[in-house]
Amino acid sequence: MTVASNRAAWDDASSKHVREYDDLLAQARTATLLPAELELLGPALATSPEVVHLQSGHGLDDAALVRAGARSVVGVDFSAVAVAAAQRRSDALGLPCRYVVGELPGAPLRSGCADLVYAGKGALIWLPDLAAWARDVARLLRPGGTLFVYEAHPAVPLWTWDADEPRIRPDRGYFERRHVNDTFPARGAVESQATLGEIVTSVVAAELELRHLAEYPDPFWRPDGVDAAAWRGRLPNAFSLLAARR
Repeated sequence: MTVASNRAAWDDASSKHVREYDDLLAQARTATLLPAELELLGPALATSPEVVHLQSGHGLDDAALVRAGARSVVGVDFSAVAVAAAQRRSDALGLPCRYVVGELPGAPLRSGCADLVYAGKGALIWLPDLAAWARDVARLLRPGGTLFVYEAHPAVPLWTWDADEPRIRPDRGYFERRHVNDTFPARGAVESQATLGEIVTSVVAAELELRHLAEYPDPFWRPDGVDAAAWRGRLPNAFSLLAARR
């Protein structure tokens, strides 16, 4: 029931990508990856990789990946609304991007089809079984291929948006298994929680070799009109991870 309700919530949230098609199309023309992403992905993108983007959403990162050197991108998302909007934008811009509807783990793609699996910016919270997801990533990667994650830090659900001081929400805990999303874009959907240790362990258990792990004070997403004290350099708000298939 959670998967069905989350899909409905995400389809509803993804309708924003349709309503704001022209604006997102303009953004896609100049979309770039974050500086930390470009630095870490530089060696992989220099080889003109075939990329699989799991939970691709609106697809702006796919345009950025192509611009940074990717030969092609296949985006997988469980929202048919998001997939259709992303494909329309990609076709309009003539980008080598293809989108498919699929629930993860179990991406509807052949094994060994990717040089790089990109999983960034709001993806992991929709995965109740990270171990199965990591095994699916390993299946998709060719030998020597790279997994790249740039995500909200697992501690982020704890931070309030108070402007004066960073505080911990009284209704959240770091070791909880799930919580209800009460912010845009998927208000009301059930998000999964995992600790940073659990994320790393899932990747290593899938026989992917950890190459890099870093934490950052800056969030990758800030709602308009909000200036939370939790985002001012004292707390972790994002992390990056690189791993390779042996």
